[in-house]
Amino acid sequence: MERVTNRSRSRSIIKKSAPSRDMAPIAVGNVIPDGTLSYFDHKDDLQSVSVHSLAAGKKVILFGVPGAFTPTCSLKHVPGFIERAEELKSKGVDDILLVSVNDPFVMKAWAKSYPENKHVKFLADGLAKYTHALGLELDLGDKGLGTRSRRFALLLDDLKVKVANIESGGEFTVSSAEEIIKAL
Repeated sequence: MERVTNRSRSRSIIKKSAPSRDMAPIAVGNVIPDGTLSYFDHKDDLQSVSVHSLAAGKKVILFGVPGAFTPTCSLKHVPGFIERAEELKSKGVDDILLVSVNDPFVMKAWAKSYPENKHVKFLADGLAKYTHALGLELDLGDKGLGTRSRRFALLLDDLKVKVANIESGGEFTVSSAEEIIKAL
């Protein structure tokens, strides 16, 4: 808490500071937090969905990228999961979930830019709340992009993290579909 003095009225106001959370990133052995993400369904209706409802009782890949339509995300990371989806599914993966700190309209447009995609679900984390709950936020305010997600790929089995491939900075070295396939 901090005490702020309003000199014009000679009184003190006590303001509660937001709790500071320097939480460690999600790690192997953790159960993923629940949270709500948004997407447009096949009828073009906006849906909100609980992450736990998508991943409970399943083997799921949850991967995150800093932003829709950005070069590395659009040309390497997402296409890798789309191209290798059948192989991932043949190795027991039930669902492949992509999350990005973008609004659901942007995620819908981005998903449509991959007409060959049959298995990757594009999910919006508009306010970065879920990204923060994972401890994977990335401050790109100095580039005018605000809070985004670090690049990552998690292999989940019934909500428990079995593999956590989390990139440093803007790298793309450990979070690819190929790296997840190696871990399966």
